[in-house]
Amino acid sequence: MISSASEQIALVTGATSGIGKVTARELVRRGYHVILLARDAAKAARVRQEFQQLAASGQRVDVLLCDLSDLSQVRRAAEEFIQRYHRLDVLVNNAGLIFGKERETSTDGYEMTLATNYLGPFLLTSLLLPALERSKAARIVNVASEAYHMAKPKLHDLNQEGNYSAWRQYGNSKLYNILFTQELARQLRARGIANVVTNSLHPGVIASSFGFASGGLTSLFTRLAAPFLLTTEEGARTSIFLATDPIGGQVSGGYFDKQQATPVKHEFTDPAKVRQLWQETERLVGQEFFG
Repeated sequence: MISSASEQIALVTGATSGIGKVTARELVRRGYHVILLARDAAKAARVRQEFQQLAASGQRVDVLLCDLSDLSQVRRAAEEFIQRYHRLDVLVNNAGLIFGKERETSTDGYEMTLATNYLGPFLLTSLLLPALERSKAARIVNVASEAYHMAKPKLHDLNQEGNYSAWRQYGNSKLYNILFTQELARQLRARGIANVVTNSLHPGVIASSFGFASGGLTSLFTRLAAPFLLTTEEGARTSIFLATDPIGGQVSGGYFDKQQATPVKHEFTDPAKVRQLWQETERLVGQEFFG
């Protein structure tokens, strides 16, 4: 399953529905060898078949099964990817969920929103860094959200064991995605790794099934607001822009909204706090990012 040297290889998480599916589909249409990282094997197989029909002769669409909330699965998936493909040109960390009003924990004992939206993608990116470094010009695209404005993180309680709130934790996880992007860009520069860039983005408020699973008011709001929300096609535009446009390869550490760089305004962007967050994340996933 080795791709040709000229073919761009892209891995998209959460690629079987919503903006992740649209992002992956558009990359297929542009000639990328796309790997769909997904939890549900049957759903992934259907989407792969659908995309393979859009692909050119000889162009592959593959599936890599992984539940990002389970760190052992992330490790296995990353190892499998490197064995199969060796190189990675575009990584789109798109998968993201909001969970219900009752706090749930992952296989590793971490709060599910934190595990799925942040810890899993952080570890996956770390483990795939060698493959990204083998690309002439690699891009890491992290889907965040303006929901970061709701964030009130506590470094000593990233798991939100006290005063759990589904929306607050979702906002926290999206702030972490942005700060991870900024700090990763800084550390790549500091290490002289010039061929890997990373940016984050706000996709807009999307009309998809995203909020339904959380139940209660969130589900009700999602249904009532649907006529006023963006389509998944509109929501995927900035992800596709950062993955494919020349500008997306010239900037690193940016946060984008409607394909425009936008300042991040939050008290937690203090460099010392960001470094603390990075160190605490490494502790939780059990691995140094550049280890």
